[in-house]
Amino acid sequence: MNNIQVEQLNCVRLPTDEGEFQLCLYANNYDQKDHLALVIGNIGHQENVLVRIHSECFTGDVLGSMRCDCGQQLHLAMRYIATEGAGIIIYLRQEGRGIGLANKLRAYELQDQGYDTVEANHILGHQADERDYTIAARILEDLGVRSIRMLTNNPDKIESLQRMGIVVSDRVPLYALVNRENAGYLMTKMKRMRHMLNLDKIVPFLEPTTIKVSNGGYTPDKAVFPMVTLSYAQAVNGSITHSRGEQLQISSTESMMLTHKLRDTHDAILVGIGTLLADDPQLNVRLVRGRDPQPVVLDSHLRFPLSARLLASTGRKPWIMTTDQADPVRHVELERAGAQIFFLPSDAHGRVDLRAVLALLYQKQIESVLVEGGAEIITSFLNEQLVNRAIITIAPIFISGLNAVGAMEYQNGFAVPRLRKIQQRRLGDDMILSGEVVWEDS
Repeated sequence: MNNIQVEQLNCVRLPTDEGEFQLCLYANNYDQKDHLALVIGNIGHQENVLVRIHSECFTGDVLGSMRCDCGQQLHLAMRYIATEGAGIIIYLRQEGRGIGLANKLRAYELQDQGYDTVEANHILGHQADERDYTIAARILEDLGVRSIRMLTNNPDKIESLQRMGIVVSDRVPLYALVNRENAGYLMTKMKRMRHMLNLDKIVPFLEPTTIKVSNGGYTPDKAVFPMVTLSYAQAVNGSITHSRGEQLQISSTESMMLTHKLRDTHDAILVGIGTLLADDPQLNVRLVRGRDPQPVVLDSHLRFPLSARLLASTGRKPWIMTTDQADPVRHVELERAGAQIFFLPSDAHGRVDLRAVLALLYQKQIESVLVEGGAEIITSFLNEQLVNRAIITIAPIFISGLNAVGAMEYQNGFAVPRLRKIQQRRLGDDMILSGEVVWEDS
């Protein structure tokens, strides 16, 4: 940070509805963007100056979008500072919490499909919040303030400035109005990003959770399921391994990091017993910072080995979904090892009924499930039309062997699954293909 410099280019008088400010333009040698400071009163060499650090939000600040609280916060901050008679608003040009306007709009599309703002950013390959407050700290130093009172609900913002040597003497809450469009967004900021908001003001605007499968014939009064994301890696020709039960890493390191970001954004991660026997996976988040999802294993006969790493883990112990065909001795052994066993109905093939699994998970407060395989599980979820979204990594290799999707049992005539609202991006040498899964007549 010592080499990062800002330069005040000029200041002009700016009369507004809230009051008359000095608008100062800053250049810098860090990100080559033009940042701004709105200043009122005598703030040089003063203590406890009221300060708002506001990141650009075109949709909220300019268009008045109701999806967020950004525009309201900006104008509330201007009003508070004008009323106090002294203070600063630093306007940083880092749209969409640092991911840019184009990606922000893509994130909006994902949010309209049921993902929250954190999940949407992760699916696009970004952190939940990529903002940087280095320039803000430099501008505060240039303006000569000794300590500040921060207009913010975000503890990360305070902590970032403190790490850069800015003395934050107090936090001043900045509560915007809640509406039905931004209530879920505000709840996510509070639950997943530590924002200090008033829960009582948010809850009345939240709609009851009514997530259901895309086209499976289920309505909220019949069954409510978690959001299901299908994620797997395959070769160009569709194979995921040479043979059933064999472990083979196909995706690149960059794609594996994306997988771990996806795990962080889901409440549970689900695999079949075949994947557990072949790979002995840990089903946690290791390659990025994040929370571990609840591991769920479908195992109709309880073949789950006592030596599995999931049982030795210090993290979440697995939930094992089984049927009355399960080995009773293994049931006792697995519970002693820390696993939780759930007996559920079986389907026509003798496997654990997937709808029963999802209904149980939803009862257990699981609202999003990441299904990672193997091939039998992937095919079953597609056949049962229980997938909301698919994220597929395509590696630039050809391998013979087992395909990710097996024989399809087309329901409702000739309805076949396809991707809609498709997004494509490169990660390393891999191609990531994602989209909403719908069933349409072929």
